[in-house]
Amino acid sequence: MIFAHDTEVALTSAAALVNTGRGETDTLQTVADLDEFVRVNQWTGDRRGDEIELRAVRNLRPKIEALWILDEDEVVGLVNGLLRRSRALPQLVRHGEWSYHLHATSPQAPLADRMAVEAAMAVVDVIRMQELDRLSVCAADDCDDVLVDLSKNRSRRFCSTGCSNRTNVAAFRARNAERAATDR
Repeated sequence: MIFAHDTEVALTSAAALVNTGRGETDTLQTVADLDEFVRVNQWTGDRRGDEIELRAVRNLRPKIEALWILDEDEVVGLVNGLLRRSRALPQLVRHGEWSYHLHATSPQAPLADRMAVEAAMAVVDVIRMQELDRLSVCAADDCDDVLVDLSKNRSRRFCSTGCSNRTNVAAFRARNAERAATDR
């Protein structure tokens, strides 16, 4: 494990949030979409469950996406701004199946604020460990999803096995086509 468990979960959840708005289809269009995203990513705490909450989460995405794009000093500024705006107050909590871990907002804070602070706190760890290069964009030509490289050897280049397989198959076919062309 490179980072603490809660940091890894927050990073992958932040990447998943960003990826809901990348590519051809926005997968966070309705309150039901948000409900499913919250369920899958195991967000706890109070929910409004309305269009206002959905809009707030959708408006958060570009800020979180910038964590993958900006340089270190700009990321630090963004993280500090997210923490300041949400009035983050780090504290250890335990709930559900989780042992003690860090929360920096109350469970009653708006969902978008909790998401922003979780992502910001996770990126604090990433920056302190000088591991910002572990946040990257998929290397597949036809994909622009973001990813978190949690591999020990820093080798993750693709957001999914689907992108990896498509890229590898295309390279294999290109090599075979080139070989066939030179054999003629």
